[in-house]
Amino acid sequence: MSALSELKSQITRLPSGLAIHAIRMPNVHRVVLTTHLRIGPLFESRAQNGLSHFLEHMLFRGTREHPSAHLQALAFERLGGTLLGATYADHGTLSISFPKENFAEVLRLLGETILHPVYSAIEIERGIVREEILEGLDEDGQLVESETLVRALSFGDHPLSYPIIGHSEHLDTFDQATLEKHHRAHYTSDNCIVSVAGPIDPEAATRAIEHTFRELAQGKRPESAPPAAQTGPRSRFVQHNNSQTALRLVFRAPKEHDPLEPACDLLLRILDDGMSTRLYHRICDSQGLCYDASAGYETYSDTGLVELSADASHERAPFVAEELLRLTRELCEAPPSSDELDKARARLCWQMDLLLDEPESSAEFFALGELSGRPDSPAVRLEQLLAVRREDIQRVANDVFRTDGLSAVAVGMLSRKQQQAFEELILNRT
Repeated sequence: MSALSELKSQITRLPSGLAIHAIRMPNVHRVVLTTHLRIGPLFESRAQNGLSHFLEHMLFRGTREHPSAHLQALAFERLGGTLLGATYADHGTLSISFPKENFAEVLRLLGETILHPVYSAIEIERGIVREEILEGLDEDGQLVESETLVRALSFGDHPLSYPIIGHSEHLDTFDQATLEKHHRAHYTSDNCIVSVAGPIDPEAATRAIEHTFRELAQGKRPESAPPAAQTGPRSRFVQHNNSQTALRLVFRAPKEHDPLEPACDLLLRILDDGMSTRLYHRICDSQGLCYDASAGYETYSDTGLVELSADASHERAPFVAEELLRLTRELCEAPPSSDELDKARARLCWQMDLLLDEPESSAEFFALGELSGRPDSPAVRLEQLLAVRREDIQRVANDVFRTDGLSAVAVGMLSRKQQQAFEELILNRT
């Protein structure tokens, strides 16, 4: 705990709105630069869906100084790093890890990438993204990606239901003018956080970042409406000729900064944090129903989602779904044991300590905290999680694992009888 308390960020919030986090980590041997901003399906219309993801791709197609994808990649890689990008439902990132002596030049290239993209070879990149979209479709063009299907089932018409990569018919409408407009709306100083972590001088790094991004236009953070409350269980089966049936069960869960969020984090650690925790032990180790099973928890500004997932042979899929729901009921009926909570707390401490050796994770930790409006330190976050009690976990389990917040999808080859059994299991759950 004492070592973790020394991991702090020097925060600078400029009059333009740009937030800079500089994290000095003298004992690591590389520097990480990241940018985070609010963008993604949550801030798209249905006709725009996929535009944020496509814009992220186009940022890798060159800059004024390096006007092609190859020249841009070569410039970064000659400096010891590879630029990475990702688009999520409610935010996007660019990041790069590199030797500390190349900080000034990498920062200049990152600034050029964000400020002056040239949108070269749009048709080539359109073809690449179209191939990415096809990965989630079957031979008839039907969506079979279970993660996207279950979010669509849970959130209905709300933008959180939209696939991050969008649809082919929308992709065809994204021209340079559309991309430039989306870039102007989201790549603004008010909506951007730049983080740097590693063996740096925080004051000097902050000054350099401020200078590099001085041309970033002001704007405002995008806003979104909350999804409608779910008022009953939902079930869907999609026929897909695959070797296994994919099961995805999701429950509405606490949002960012909800008082129940820390307890929900611990609930997921009790359920799935290693092969000895409840989910893997029950589904795989004890009963051998499938090769793997997992659970996850995502938070957004207005809601959250807990997901249970497993892939199993078609004939076993209904039994796996039944066991998943049985696990949720057990967590509602009784708190975890003292031994379970002690183990979860110990692993939590070890995992948080890893931030001391991982500038990537440290930069992301502070950036996501800033993005959500509460930039706590790792030590404060750990203290918050360690304060969760057994009864808090049971309480949040009863709040999360409610029938009226459940949505379930099965994608595979179930017989009509198996389909009916799956639907009855979800819709008649008590």
